[in-house]
Amino acid sequence: MERTTARATVFLMLFLGNLGNALEVPLDLPQPPTITHQSPKDFIIDPRENIVIHCDAKGKPHPSFSWTRNGTHFDIDQDPKVTMRPHSGTLVVDISGEKVESYEGVYQCTARNEHGTAVSNNIVIRQSRSPLWSKERNEPIIVQEGVSLVLQCRPPAGLPPPIIFWMNINFQRLPQSSRVSQALNGDLYFSNVLKEDSRNDYICYARFPHTQTIQQKQPITVTVLNLDAINETVAALYNETDFLSDGSAEERRPTFLIPSGSSSSKMVLRGQVLELECIAEGLPTPEVSWSKVSGEFPAKRTSFLHFQKTLRIVDVSEADAGEYRCTARNRLASVHHTIRVTVKAAPYWISTPRNLVLAPRERGNLICRASGTPKPTITWAMNGIPIENSPKDPSRKVEGDTIIFEEVQTGSSAVYQCHASNEYGYLLSNAFVNVLSETPRVLTPANKVYQVIRNSRALLDCSSFGSPIPKITWFKDSRSSTLDGDPYVLHENGTLEIHVAQALNSGKYTCVARNSLGISENHVYLEVKEPTRILKQPEYKVVQRNRNVVFECKVKHDPSLIPTMTWVKDNGELPDDERFVVDSDSLTITDVTENDAGTYTCIMITTLDQDSASAELTVVEAAPTPAIVYEQPDPPTDLELTDQKPRSVQLTWIPGDEHNSPIHMFVIQYADSLHHHGHWHNLTVVPGTKTTAHLKLSPYVHYTFRVLALNAVGLSNPSLPSRVYKTNPSAPDENPSGVDGFGTEHDNLVISWKPMSGHQANGPGLQYKVMWRQKDVDKEWTSVTVANVSKFMVSGTPTFTPYEVQVQAINDYGIGPEPAVVTGHSGEDLPMQAPDTVQVLVLNSSLAEVHWEPVPPKTVRGRLKGYKVYYWRERSLHKHNPHHVEQQVLTFSGNKSHGMLPGLQPYSLYLFNVRVFNGKGEGPASSNQQFETPEGVPGRPSFLRITNPNLDSLTLEWGPPYDRNGRLTGYTLKYQTVNISDVLGPVEELALPANETSVTLINLKYSTRYKFYFNAKTGQGAGPVVTEEAATIMDEAMAARQVDIATQGWFIGLMCAIALLILVLLIICFIQRNKGGKYPVKEKEDAHTDPEFQPMKEDDCTFGEYSDTEDHKPLKGSRTPSNGTVHRDNSDDSLVDYGGDGGDGQFNEDGSFIGQYSGKSSARDTAGGHESSEAPSPVNTSAMNSFV
Repeated sequence: MERTTARATVFLMLFLGNLGNALEVPLDLPQPPTITHQSPKDFIIDPRENIVIHCDAKGKPHPSFSWTRNGTHFDIDQDPKVTMRPHSGTLVVDISGEKVESYEGVYQCTARNEHGTAVSNNIVIRQSRSPLWSKERNEPIIVQEGVSLVLQCRPPAGLPPPIIFWMNINFQRLPQSSRVSQALNGDLYFSNVLKEDSRNDYICYARFPHTQTIQQKQPITVTVLNLDAINETVAALYNETDFLSDGSAEERRPTFLIPSGSSSSKMVLRGQVLELECIAEGLPTPEVSWSKVSGEFPAKRTSFLHFQKTLRIVDVSEADAGEYRCTARNRLASVHHTIRVTVKAAPYWISTPRNLVLAPRERGNLICRASGTPKPTITWAMNGIPIENSPKDPSRKVEGDTIIFEEVQTGSSAVYQCHASNEYGYLLSNAFVNVLSETPRVLTPANKVYQVIRNSRALLDCSSFGSPIPKITWFKDSRSSTLDGDPYVLHENGTLEIHVAQALNSGKYTCVARNSLGISENHVYLEVKEPTRILKQPEYKVVQRNRNVVFECKVKHDPSLIPTMTWVKDNGELPDDERFVVDSDSLTITDVTENDAGTYTCIMITTLDQDSASAELTVVEAAPTPAIVYEQPDPPTDLELTDQKPRSVQLTWIPGDEHNSPIHMFVIQYADSLHHHGHWHNLTVVPGTKTTAHLKLSPYVHYTFRVLALNAVGLSNPSLPSRVYKTNPSAPDENPSGVDGFGTEHDNLVISWKPMSGHQANGPGLQYKVMWRQKDVDKEWTSVTVANVSKFMVSGTPTFTPYEVQVQAINDYGIGPEPAVVTGHSGEDLPMQAPDTVQVLVLNSSLAEVHWEPVPPKTVRGRLKGYKVYYWRERSLHKHNPHHVEQQVLTFSGNKSHGMLPGLQPYSLYLFNVRVFNGKGEGPASSNQQFETPEGVPGRPSFLRITNPNLDSLTLEWGPPYDRNGRLTGYTLKYQTVNISDVLGPVEELALPANETSVTLINLKYSTRYKFYFNAKTGQGAGPVVTEEAATIMDEAMAARQVDIATQGWFIGLMCAIALLILVLLIICFIQRNKGGKYPVKEKEDAHTDPEFQPMKEDDCTFGEYSDTEDHKPLKGSRTPSNGTVHRDNSDDSLVDYGGDGGDGQFNEDGSFIGQYSGKSSARDTAGGHESSEAPSPVNTSAMNSFV
């Protein structure tokens, strides 16, 4: 197992940056210009795009800009193609339609304001060039196998130089090796050629990087011939047979193709790239090696390219000068070449001049130091003018690379330019001298928080400005003494450093900047965090294939830092597989495979540091397992409380045996021995793969924890309880919920809330601070503190007035958070005023619309709930109807001004009034109003009865409707006959006067039933119908004849004889069917042809044709042979032969046999085609008796 730790040291970078920065003068103070951005000295432009030459500067006042080109003033106003960007000196040249060459040259930008002038570098503008290849015709090259060969590229000169590469006609790079390689000048060198080098598409390509264009040389054809081929060619030409000797190419010693001779020299500038090249020819192919005669190669800056033929050293320094030797060697000999390298140097800075801010009568120096080979010349200028030509200043003295200022005066601010130049280049740097009198100011943001890990370095910044330069002092917390000496280090730029920060170094730090003109201070805060540590590292695991594995990685970190857990496998990302489950402190791999084996590392990263640990996983083949027994898990053990905080604790445990059923989850419970001793409550659940839980706790609770495990079988027994963990009391975290304000009387306000539990109280002495104030009237709150109650009543309040109320929790350790403001109202009183302008509009006989003027809101004295309309029927307008006084109420919610009164009684006088109501009750009623409803259709007649039935007449009597709903105009009577089949006859109609109560209908049919329809009418139409039925009586003579027939003796005897005959036939049917014989087809045919056999009708239970589609006909039977006998040999089979399932014959409720014939009783067609092929079912005796 491996473990590594890393800590962030970001403040060190901040510290180094502060030391290296030039002096920054706040932009709100007067200052000379400073160039902030400019184009590079050698600026190659794309001719297809506009030219943009950058020059930006800052200063107070903001500087103005001008340019020179080739040493003379460049008047941009005279060139319409050139513009200068606003608030900048950047030039933009529109080259559309112009030749770019006309804008090539040396440009220099000048930025000036009233305090000085700054100048830019000389910017050389040149356009990029990608000229075309000169047209040429490449003659084919024929060479002997084994000789050396050089294919020249010679690309056109471009700006910048092109990149050379060789490819074939299919744009594939030609293979290169120690035998064939490309030189730095782009030529292709063959140390010796082979037969396979023959091809007709050696093409040199040149890519011009600035314009991204590629050009190609004409293809070169190379033919390689061996000696035999050359002999044949020469013999054919000269008739000679042995012009050259036979055999392969001869081996030869190495010689250098480039460079030539035994030695050469090379000059390179400091900081550039040194490339030395040696390409040799010979057979076999020589190998090239390099050495430095007078020293060693700089290991980190040296590389060998092109199969060791090129030596490359980057960022060359003077130490790289000397003699370099390349050696070419094959088995015949070796050859050497020495290259003498000299290193020159364009000027480079040793110390650039830095801006200088001086108070009047102060002294200071500008130092400009540069080096180079040869040594550069240092010259000074002031505001862009050589210093010898500038106005004399007695406070200034130039001594070589230094300008000394003594007793500077206000108004002597300026920008000084330092020039360092030799034959290989030049440097230019601007530095201003700003003479100011300025009180100190601290530039570091106020109340900045610095966070560091314990035992690491802490750097507290105090960037300041002032003139004279302020002196910085630091204080901590109470400011009893300055911070100077161990463990504190005060740097020149004001930064305070603590080498090894500890927890006691946390706190508030005060930085004080002081000069002769004043003082300024700033506060910053240092937080020293606990380092991240892995407490339980992942362990080496050996797991069977297809099983699960869990790597635990329990980490302790500073609780105020946000941690991120990352897992890697073999130093790479985890596979993108859902089998890998990452939790906050574990990695679970399900269904492990051989590919999962490897090293797993958990990395815990915070914003300040990190820690990591690794473990290896080995996967083995699964062993055969016995029969699996599944049980509920054993209870967890070894409960431990760690990472104890005031509001949280980490609980860890060891799972019990899961008994072959994986644990799905753990249930964590707690008991509070302080408030609810002996009662266990569920706190949280965690996945079954975890064995730790970070529990959030409440203050002022005596916690005991236990853990239960759950798998597919069930829940385990609880673990043994943990030790008691007591949380300290604290001020409440929350306030009561359900706060409301309402009134129970017109002059009070009741403030109520939901009481807080012991857990919510966070400590002893729970009280409630109740606060109230009249909304939009009172600015100050009135308050009272109460305990053990859930409401408080404020008396003496104005009626129904809005109040803002708050309830805040308080205990012995402090007060809760700022409570929310809830708006309530004091109590309501009954409304004072009745609605005005009450009117009614009668819409029809049963509907009226009531209108009123809403009462003024002030008179409601509460929350307006709506209006109520009380109405009642005073009396009917008909003199015969009784007097009714039944009061009804309709409620109209909200601020309504009208409402509908439905369901009114027609032709009636109604009274009504309107009242407003609020949450307290109803106000006074308006004065009673009345209205009359028009006539409607009448109700049903009160009764209809039929009296005095005769042979041809009936008398109808009725009563008028109870609800006449107007003046009756008459009655309508309709009637029709109804026969024995309930078929109705034609309707007769009769109109009757309103004062009649009976009528006699004559000329009716005797012994006939009639149906009557009767209703009343008013001027609005007919009312609902009442119906009755009655019949006329029968003639007495006919009735007597019918009675005589029924009582005659001969008629009774005939009926008895018929009944006896039916009984005999039924007995015969039963006997024949119970014999159950089988009947051959011939017998059935004989039965059909028997002239004495007469089919019996079903109505009189005689034998008829059998049909299996006729159900519930129990008297149909099978037929006997024509001689009436049943033979034993034809009836050996019992009912079993007819049943589908042996002897268990089934019978219907009527006794018929359910089963069909099977086997021997297969279907047969009868001669007549009417007989069924199935034997009819036997009839049981009980069914027959019940039929009889």
